[in-house]
Amino acid sequence: MIKVFAVFVIVMIVLTVVVLPSYLGPNDIKNCEGPSEQTDCQSVDAIIAVSGGDTIARTDEAIALYKAGWSGLLIFSGAAADTTGPSNAEVMQRRAIDKGVDPSMIFIEEFSRTTAENAKNTAGFLSKNNIDRVMLVTSSYHQRRASLEFQSRVGDEVEIVNHPVASDKQWSYFWWLQPSGLYLAYSELFKIILFYVRGII
Repeated sequence: MIKVFAVFVIVMIVLTVVVLPSYLGPNDIKNCEGPSEQTDCQSVDAIIAVSGGDTIARTDEAIALYKAGWSGLLIFSGAAADTTGPSNAEVMQRRAIDKGVDPSMIFIEEFSRTTAENAKNTAGFLSKNNIDRVMLVTSSYHQRRASLEFQSRVGDEVEIVNHPVASDKQWSYFWWLQPSGLYLAYSELFKIILFYVRGII
């Protein structure tokens, strides 16, 4: 009985530490050194970064991808919790401009308060501008759900390339050693289950 319990514990640890983060944070360009003609490494029409969590880390990752040549267009999406100040998207835009990004190459969506709204409010811009391949940037624990929400809104007409921020102030490589990391991982997993349930009922 003790051996069975020990095996169960080991399996659960492996699932938590190895399988869960890989599932939550898919990275479609992990084998790419940069944009190229390879099928999986081709450039995209736009890079979308959504606010929330460590917004600065997400912004900086999107800027780095822009400067590496993955796309000539940045899209920042997100409202601010404090409506007396600038939106998160505007703050992201200002940071990108300060880092040398051409302001004309930035589009901001300032009204989204949830991941579903990020997807819904950005979908219209993509459609109007005939954008059919985008790179989605968010925190690693949030990447899977964000991708699901965006794909459900834009449909098959837009290809979504996933690229999460590997580590930020909320999510480190040792996330499973911190209560906050475990909470983020399992709350995201729960929200993903709810996403699928919504599609069934």
